[in-house]
Amino acid sequence: MKFRLNRFNIYLLLVLAPVLICGCQSPESKKKRELASIRLHLETNPDRTDRSETVPLLREHSFPVNIEKTAFINEAHLAEASVIDAMGGFALRLKFDRQGTWLLEQYTAQYAGRRVAIFAQFGEKMKEARWLAAPVMGRRVTDGVLTFTPDATRGEADEIVLGLNNVAKKLQDKKSSWE
Repeated sequence: MKFRLNRFNIYLLLVLAPVLICGCQSPESKKKRELASIRLHLETNPDRTDRSETVPLLREHSFPVNIEKTAFINEAHLAEASVIDAMGGFALRLKFDRQGTWLLEQYTAQYAGRRVAIFAQFGEKMKEARWLAAPVMGRRVTDGVLTFTPDATRGEADEIVLGLNNVAKKLQDKKSSWE
């Protein structure tokens, strides 16, 4: 009798071990792991160097924009992202940290009238990669907030914001541990 009971316990342990080790993943834990990146590239004149490239903007009715390959702001400068309701739809609102605010002010003042091409990677394992918008910087932006209408669905915009806020929180936690 003891022999069978021990065998039963071993089988039970083998069945329960993966459940105990892996556990259940709730949607909340999956949301905490979603990541996204964002890059802001300045419009530039075409040249023969390798510093610029022409990219197609917008999926429907696309048009080419020549940009600098190197982004002047990325997700490391982001403090917070949000989806806001706008007339006739929604918009993405990016709030940058102190360094991002300085960079945004510098570039929008120096290159007023040019476009800023906004590129994002998002989704499961950041498989989605797309140019979201290219607003014209008509004035100097001094408050560190950039609001634009993305070429994305509301669900994609929510996914981008969730991923960007997760990245921003991780980077802020890292910065605070350095100080």
